[in-house]
Amino acid sequence: MRFNAKDLASLARRPSGCFDKEGKLKICRVVGDEKLIEPRERWCRLKGNLLFLMKNKSSEASEVLILERCWIVEFRSKTDVSIVLKFQSGEPDLYLEAASKPDCESWAVALGQANSEGLQNKIQQLRRLIMEIKEERSSDEARQFLPSSQVDSLGEPQFTSIQRIANEPKLEFSLACKDLAAATRDRKLNTFIQISVVHPAEHILTRYSSTEIVEGTRDPLFLTGVTFPPEYPIYEETKIKLTVYDVKDKSQDTVRTGVLPDHKEPRADVGRSFLGCTTFRVGDLVKSKEQQLTLTLRTSDGGRTVGTIEVNLVKMGELEDGETDHVTTDAQDQKCALVRECTATEGISGKDNLPSLNAVLKNPICKLYRFPTSDNKWMRIREQMAETTLSFHVPKELINLHIKEDMRRNQELKDLGELAPHWDNMRRSVIAHCDQMLSMYQDTLAELGKHAGSSFKSSCSKGEKTLEFIPINLHLQRMHVHSPRLKDALYDVITVGAPAAHFQGFKNGGLRKLLSKFEAERRNAGYQCIYYSPENTAKAKEVLSNINHLQPLISSHADLLLNSASQHSPDSLKNSLKMLSEKTELFVHAFKDQLVRSALLALYTARPGCVLKQPAVPRNSAEEGGDLQHQDHPSQIKRQDSIPHHSEYDEEEWDRVWANVGKSLNCVIAMVDRLLEKDNISNIKEGENDPSAADCKVLHTGGDWYEQLYPLVITLKDCMGEVVTRAKQSMAFVLLQELACGLPQCLMLTLRRDIVFSQALAGLVCGFIIKLHTGLHDQGFLQQLHTVGLLVQYEGLLSTYSEEAGMLEDMAVGISDLQKVMFKVIEAKSEDFLPVITGRREHYVIEVQLPAKMFELLPQEIKQGKLLRMYPVLFNVGINEQQTLAERFGDTTLQENINQESLELLKEYYKLFTEKMPPDCLPHFQEQNDLKGLLENLHQNIQAKKRKNVEIVWLAAMICRKLNGVRFTCCKSAKDRTSMSVTLEQCSILRDEHQLHKDFFIRALDCMRSRQTQGALNESDDPETGCLTDNKPTSRHFYPVALLLVSSHLLVVWLILSLALLLAKYQ
Repeated sequence: MRFNAKDLASLARRPSGCFDKEGKLKICRVVGDEKLIEPRERWCRLKGNLLFLMKNKSSEASEVLILERCWIVEFRSKTDVSIVLKFQSGEPDLYLEAASKPDCESWAVALGQANSEGLQNKIQQLRRLIMEIKEERSSDEARQFLPSSQVDSLGEPQFTSIQRIANEPKLEFSLACKDLAAATRDRKLNTFIQISVVHPAEHILTRYSSTEIVEGTRDPLFLTGVTFPPEYPIYEETKIKLTVYDVKDKSQDTVRTGVLPDHKEPRADVGRSFLGCTTFRVGDLVKSKEQQLTLTLRTSDGGRTVGTIEVNLVKMGELEDGETDHVTTDAQDQKCALVRECTATEGISGKDNLPSLNAVLKNPICKLYRFPTSDNKWMRIREQMAETTLSFHVPKELINLHIKEDMRRNQELKDLGELAPHWDNMRRSVIAHCDQMLSMYQDTLAELGKHAGSSFKSSCSKGEKTLEFIPINLHLQRMHVHSPRLKDALYDVITVGAPAAHFQGFKNGGLRKLLSKFEAERRNAGYQCIYYSPENTAKAKEVLSNINHLQPLISSHADLLLNSASQHSPDSLKNSLKMLSEKTELFVHAFKDQLVRSALLALYTARPGCVLKQPAVPRNSAEEGGDLQHQDHPSQIKRQDSIPHHSEYDEEEWDRVWANVGKSLNCVIAMVDRLLEKDNISNIKEGENDPSAADCKVLHTGGDWYEQLYPLVITLKDCMGEVVTRAKQSMAFVLLQELACGLPQCLMLTLRRDIVFSQALAGLVCGFIIKLHTGLHDQGFLQQLHTVGLLVQYEGLLSTYSEEAGMLEDMAVGISDLQKVMFKVIEAKSEDFLPVITGRREHYVIEVQLPAKMFELLPQEIKQGKLLRMYPVLFNVGINEQQTLAERFGDTTLQENINQESLELLKEYYKLFTEKMPPDCLPHFQEQNDLKGLLENLHQNIQAKKRKNVEIVWLAAMICRKLNGVRFTCCKSAKDRTSMSVTLEQCSILRDEHQLHKDFFIRALDCMRSRQTQGALNESDDPETGCLTDNKPTSRHFYPVALLLVSSHLLVVWLILSLALLLAKYQ
């Protein structure tokens, strides 16, 4: 084109204030992905649609670019500070690199608005704002004619709120367009609607959400609706603006809306064009008789009509009238069904449980779909995904218990008394390592206490040390189905990343392999320490736990007994004696194990007064019982002449001390019986004579009761104290051997196991609470809960190759450890409904708090505090390309063993279920033959060892649902594979249980997996990481992964094609 060089040079030399933007940029030309030269620094000045490039600020312009028929491509990473300017003419792209990210974003906005299209958009926006201001002015003018008294009484603007059900969305509506005008007759429109809100008080246009893209029609039925959550400030006076766009090329739609303020329109782009817009008041829609508005779409200047748009008010729970034939024919090629976003908690199970559920769930995101059934009726599905506060609450509670338990253990080791030099040095080393580990737990708890961000841990944080106890992406995925002819149904799935120690890594495998290897090495530790089996060390921890729990209880009941005796209260005396007897019997029973006797002997050999003729060697004794046949003990003891006060160890001494507790209790019981018997006889005789003399007798015998019981109770306490001292020291000595035989590996494995268990427990507590709330009105489920227990089924999608094999090993141990967790339901005494965790490693009790109204609905057994048992099972089937490598070139034994072990536990649960539950208790489970058949089918599929046999996880999930279990779905990060599996399962349930139309299965699946309809989220935002990403087609990798769940043969084809493409690219 022709231009005046002198004028351009003069324009380039103008003062800085004359330019729209100027600054330093590194610039070079790019062809494809290759830069022709290294970027060179230039001083850039932007004036209108002219970009001047200069070597420095004072030099002449070396190049001038006309910013027409070009567009901006921005890179989405947080660290990238470059943009690319592409030209329609085919010229080489221009690469521009800024000094910082904010500078890069400001240049992107300025360059995008520099061309004539940007100017036209500004003019159109100003025209629309003028039109809206004119509409508002009419109401302001009417206000001027009000009497002054009324004007003064108005003060702040008063708006009419929308009356809706509590905790339900304020407003929901669906959209459809008709007779849209295209630029050319042959043009097939690909349209979507952008929804914006104009608040009546601020008159600022705010973008809210957008629909999906409907391709190839001028009468699009937008199956994506709009939802406003309860807390959103929307009133009848609020205006909603609907803008229709035509997407010319979805792959070129690179508009990044996140860099613009909310009140600005996105800049023009070659990927889409403006068709028309319209505005309506919320009050007009809500008050309309038919709850529907038909609006005219007009161009930006308000002149030409380009079609109409229908807005239909939607209320969840109300069935739509009419058949769906018009939808199944006209919308056959559309890719989504009705989706509406909302961020409100939904009280599906009733209003009373909302406070307790709100204490657990947080930031829920809801979508609402409508799909046709096989009989051409509409069914509605509300899908909810919610975070949970338990992601951080449970790990913090658990770490706090670990700290207290480890502090008690360290003190017990210090209280062992004087030891021989060898054992004393060992104890010092163990305590030093334990103190370091204790400090690490305390630091982790302190860091978690400072956390104030999201209520869940994203996958990009799985390698952070301070968050290693937190589960990854723990969410509730709930589907509520409202069918026209079937009963409403709820389907819950807990999605979470595989419980694993990601920070520690998987170079040497996971817990399953590490524990086995460590146990083998500990057996061969040599003469430095005494080997105790894992069962014996677990028994030692149980004995110590019982001591710490029972000793204070017995002491308190003994004091209550004396108090009752001093008050001469027969009834209170009987109750106190009963409680004392029960606790003391439990106390005595805890020390029946042979382990205490053998550990006392081992501790005696470790005292300075005794030496061994030879190092400790294994000894098998018939007297010690079968449980101790692998126990190592000192074989002989020799008295040292230098310490004459030591004598040969008397093995029967412990039996006498232990038996003295029971004898002392019998003496107390006999004395109480004697006192009560004498009291009855005395009362009868004295009552027949003088009443005043009877009163004097009462006072006299009251003192006698206390005086006669006091020495016996003191003897009982003394005997119990002697037993506690000896038992504590012997059990602490057993724990010393466990720690000393494997330092520091033992403590590191304990840490790893605590990390994995913490992640698994957080998910389990969440699943239990959700299941308890949904089944609160199901008496059959509640009976099953306290009679049999709760089945917890984990669906694993990890491969058995490379690092994921280690994750699977960690996950298997963590889920197996959940068998030692018991639940207890208690009545909440305050507004804090978060669960309370008590207990110790290998034995935890989770106290779930319910409001009084909900607690009254529970069976008497649960209200009385009966502990509820869990049955966790894990069925894993790897489905990704790494599993293909494992099956062809590696080993899948780990997966096979885990599935087989879980099958045995599942069969055990089913056996208990059939034995303890009456046949008519659960009507929808009466088809026991179906469950038998499913279990047999599952057994056959596990034995078949078929590659990528997803039938295993499908059958396990079906059995879990039929047995009222809790469902979990896990993969590495609970994102891609997990979402594919959950959405496929949901659509399969709709097809099999709720008569989803067969022609809509794929469309329903596409809709649930679509990321185009994320409501108020920006299209370029990743909701899980919060990072900016490229606006590439979101389904680019979804369909291949989805097909992996259908056929393993398709996976092989997909893998071969992917490898071929990679080879072709890099050659």
